[in-house]
Amino acid sequence: MTRLSLTLLAILAGTTAIADTALTYGPRPAYLVSQMTDSPLKEQLLACADQIPARSDFSIGHRGAPLMFPEHTVESHVAAAQMGAGILECDVTFTADLELVCRHAQNDLHTTTNILVTPLADKCTTGFRPANGDSVASAECRTSDITLAEFQTLDPKMDAANTAATTPEEYLNGTANWRTDLYAANTTLMTHAESIALFRDLGAKFTPELKSPAVEMPFNGFSQQDYAQKLVDEYKAAGIPASDVWLQSFNLDDVLYWIENEPAFGAQAVYLMDEYETVDGYTPHDPATWPNTMEDLKAMGVNIIAPPTWMLVTLQDGKIVPSALARAAKAADLQIITWTLERSGPLANGGGWYFQGINDAITNDGAYFDLLDVLAQDVGVIGVFSDWPATTTYYANCMGL
Repeated sequence: MTRLSLTLLAILAGTTAIADTALTYGPRPAYLVSQMTDSPLKEQLLACADQIPARSDFSIGHRGAPLMFPEHTVESHVAAAQMGAGILECDVTFTADLELVCRHAQNDLHTTTNILVTPLADKCTTGFRPANGDSVASAECRTSDITLAEFQTLDPKMDAANTAATTPEEYLNGTANWRTDLYAANTTLMTHAESIALFRDLGAKFTPELKSPAVEMPFNGFSQQDYAQKLVDEYKAAGIPASDVWLQSFNLDDVLYWIENEPAFGAQAVYLMDEYETVDGYTPHDPATWPNTMEDLKAMGVNIIAPPTWMLVTLQDGKIVPSALARAAKAADLQIITWTLERSGPLANGGGWYFQGINDAITNDGAYFDLLDVLAQDVGVIGVFSDWPATTTYYANCMGL
């Protein structure tokens, strides 16, 4: 039995208490409320200080709880479940022997594991290159470079790299100062099938994302359609009802494949919108530039979209309000999930990428709740991914979501 399997069994042996009773907000939600500018929302959230934590499907663990735990590890997902996340995410990719594993990208092993300081470094697509003059340190290691058995020998770490590094050891030591390495030791990678077993026993539901391959498809005879089908087949093999699974992909063709070939799963498959990166001239606040209208997507059979938070809001007279995209999705009867809260670090100087378009209104960490309230009450999202699910759980419990 592998180290991973032994660790998973040991954790699962104690999950009954986690699933049923041992939920906690921890100190962060109260801290964020204390940082808010005085408002009726702040008063409402303060009044919920004594509420008892309850699991909520509105609260979605984004790769677990990676604000402080290495993403897509057993421990990260257990932490998210303890914070009341009702839905947990395994980003899915595949190994050289076509086994599905939980990784945010097929080519992120060099920043999320210790592979560069193991003998498996020789198998990486691109080995470590030290920083030199104007050239930053780099590497590229893919799950498809190694077998499942080899993947299971790796140690996970916080997703980060020191691009000024001159050695592999230095390269691995790049965690942002607002995250932490306190919980990085002795954490455990997972296969997709193991994530299903863990999430089920934690009392959570499932939202796997089919990640775009870094290799040319078909890969060793494994087509994109085979890949999309294998994802579904692992839920079927585990006896998980389709109603508990929200499949995700940035590739609209994947979503359409599920709608046509696995309609029970396809009915709540989630189209992750990233046209802001892939279509020249696309402006999320200008419907004339959209590659597909919301009505187009609905006619294709898509029922749920998932844009990033910033695409759903804009500023009007200094106030955060729903964007044209959000209004159009509502008019087309599309449900909305969004990502990712708590991924921006401290907000004293705005919130960076996830707050673009509203950065001028962001002055303190309490703005996480201000944005969340607009997303929930005005945009009408049905779920929010968070790097620290206690925040979304606290809000959902306070608002009865």
